[in-house]
Amino acid sequence: MSQSCGNISLPRRLPLLILDNVLFPGTSVRVPVNSPKSVLMIKNHLLNHHTIGGAFVGVVPREYPKKESGQAEILHPIGTAGLVVQVMGSSWPRTTYTLQINGVCRFSLDEIVHESPYLIGSVTQLDRLPGEVYSVTSLNLEDPLELELSELLTETRSLAADLIERLELSSGSAQRYKRLMNSLPSYALPDICTSIVSANHEERLAVLDAVLLTDRIRKALPLLRRQINSLEGKVKVTKHKDKIINGLSKDVRRGFQIDDDDAEDGDEIMALEKKVKSNDLPEHAKKAALKELSRLKKMPPHMPEHAMTRNYLELLVELPWNRRSQEHIDLQKSKIALDHDHFGLEKLKKRVLEYLAVRKLKSQIKGPILCFVGPPGVGKTSVGRSIAKSLGREFYRISLGGVSDQADIRGHRRTYIGSMPGRIIQGLKTVGVKNPVILLDEIDKMAAGIHGDPAAALLEVLDPEQNSSFTDHYLNISFDLSEVLFIATANTVSTVPGALLDRMELITIPGYTHEEKEHIARDHLLPKQLEQHGILSSMFELTDDAIRKIISSYTREAGVRALERRLSAICRAAAVKIVEANPTDLKSGHIGIDQEVLEEILGPPLFEFDIDSRLVQPGVAIGLAWTAVGGEIMFVEASKMGGCGQLTLTGQLGDVMKESATLALNWLRINASRFDLNPDIMEGTDIHIHFPAGAVEKDGPSAGVTIACVLVSLFTQRIVASDVAMTGEITLQGLVLPVGGIKEKVLAAHRCGLSRVILPRRNRRELQEIPRNVRENLTFYLAGTIEDVLQQAFVGGFPQLRPVVYNTQNAMSKL
Repeated sequence: MSQSCGNISLPRRLPLLILDNVLFPGTSVRVPVNSPKSVLMIKNHLLNHHTIGGAFVGVVPREYPKKESGQAEILHPIGTAGLVVQVMGSSWPRTTYTLQINGVCRFSLDEIVHESPYLIGSVTQLDRLPGEVYSVTSLNLEDPLELELSELLTETRSLAADLIERLELSSGSAQRYKRLMNSLPSYALPDICTSIVSANHEERLAVLDAVLLTDRIRKALPLLRRQINSLEGKVKVTKHKDKIINGLSKDVRRGFQIDDDDAEDGDEIMALEKKVKSNDLPEHAKKAALKELSRLKKMPPHMPEHAMTRNYLELLVELPWNRRSQEHIDLQKSKIALDHDHFGLEKLKKRVLEYLAVRKLKSQIKGPILCFVGPPGVGKTSVGRSIAKSLGREFYRISLGGVSDQADIRGHRRTYIGSMPGRIIQGLKTVGVKNPVILLDEIDKMAAGIHGDPAAALLEVLDPEQNSSFTDHYLNISFDLSEVLFIATANTVSTVPGALLDRMELITIPGYTHEEKEHIARDHLLPKQLEQHGILSSMFELTDDAIRKIISSYTREAGVRALERRLSAICRAAAVKIVEANPTDLKSGHIGIDQEVLEEILGPPLFEFDIDSRLVQPGVAIGLAWTAVGGEIMFVEASKMGGCGQLTLTGQLGDVMKESATLALNWLRINASRFDLNPDIMEGTDIHIHFPAGAVEKDGPSAGVTIACVLVSLFTQRIVASDVAMTGEITLQGLVLPVGGIKEKVLAAHRCGLSRVILPRRNRRELQEIPRNVRENLTFYLAGTIEDVLQQAFVGGFPQLRPVVYNTQNAMSKL
């Protein structure tokens, strides 16, 4: 059953919410809820039945706002039926809710029907619902009671207007609030006046208990007069300004044209409009800004879209549509700066200087898209910062590692809650110019996810023909990125889509030689570590032999990060010895570190193994492999045993390497007679080929020649030379095919102390990229067939095979 009045039906039974304060009809209150019973009431009564916006609760005040310890809770017999219009919740650190409740009408609490799982009371409606409105004009002024009511209403409205005057609002705001108070229904006037003035708990309960309108006005008027008297003599009052509007329920405000913008919000909009009109925005951007500004002026501040629109306009005016960094291009100074910051990297520095020279000749040029590819620790990221410094431009770094959402690049559409622009637009806003150097770090670590492919979103950003009209989803208008110098970094290009690679100019940074690492350690890393550890250069000495031993025995990497960590460990040990030796005068201490002391500080050498000891028996050869962290040498082993002609491969090999092993074995079976072997070498024999470091996955087309040498060594019982490494793929006819990563592989052989390298003949052009000092320390053999490889891999070669047809020493002399 329900009690109906007007258009609203009040239930006979209501779930109860107990408060310390008083909710009046026609007002609104935000109530935090965390008690177990009230949380259950929200879950069962409001959330489970989807009744938000039309669910009644009974708001009952306590007789005492704060209950004393041990005192029984006493509920007031009169409460307010409230309409729940919003529920907000949080589950951490515990479940809590916040309810937005609009007061509707009074009721008397007849009895508590249920106490578990939450309070439910039987209620009786006492006063009118919003559908029935008192009007002064409808009163019979000849009736003494109604005449008195008319006089009380007139006095109340007059005092309310006086209160607004004393708040000293702006003239426009004061007029709006006066119109609001004059437009309020008579039945709501005393309740709303009581809610906005200062009053204690007992006084508010007295107004709540007054069911008759005349009684309510009589109890509210003294409170209104007292509030006005307390404001006399005060210069400015600000607390009540928002309370007049925010304390009203939607039911009372409905039908009245109320502009909620206060003076502060109006000032912000005026300042924003001034920025839009004064900034030198492009025509399409200014048109969009003025359109959004027009919408913002018509929008009440309490609407969520108001803040979103204002944030959008602030972004528009803060973006550098026409602001640029002033470039100071001096090739000589730039070359000196690059050489000072980075040792080696000649190809990269050459490309940067070419770009600077073109910029000097022609200022309006589309920014190239450079991609530095190389192992970790070779200086890809720091080079980008140095380029920005040499150009005199701003620098911004965007880390793309782990990004799997295209919105990180293109931004969210403004229809989503919490939408924001992509990282490109955010970066331009941060640096404040439209021609910065933007570094897209770890571009190979992006992955497609459920929200799109960020690599596909980068296609427009990194295309010089398209990025002049790049459109961010949040911005929704085009922005010119053609003046941005984009630099990408990657460890490998194998995971980068081909369409994205096509838009970038790849510059490979393969790694450093031992000599380059010595220079970097002496001139860059060691001074940096000494400064970080508070050690003066006069207090510390590290010998050249010690640096060489650190590089060869404690680090075997393409970059220099591990080398820097070893130097840091040495500096820490030196700091301890300096402090222990001279605790009073630290600057007079001195410590020297040579290679004999290294093992005491760094422990036993990590990479000290004898290659000669690994190749003392047939069936072993050294191959060269490319990895994302640089080149590596790789031992390949083979053995044979009695069996049924089965081939076993171990070492976490991929399909390509398995195919290479099958090809090498079949080539040997086809050519067995040339090695005086049984034509069916697999008869009664099983072969096991193993690639050590079995926990590491291996794959790629570069192990064919190594496996062929291992099998020839195994079946002819001849030992492969211990100073030679090789790489290349083979065909069934015995041709050697070119492979990638030549520079990285050659540097790996050089780091490990090998003296000869066998390469495919068609990789000859890659030898020009190898540093000259490495070429001088190594002997290269260029092979076109497997026979060429075997002649150089074995001491004395195979006289029965045709001779080597290509003189590699002459080839190298021409480089």
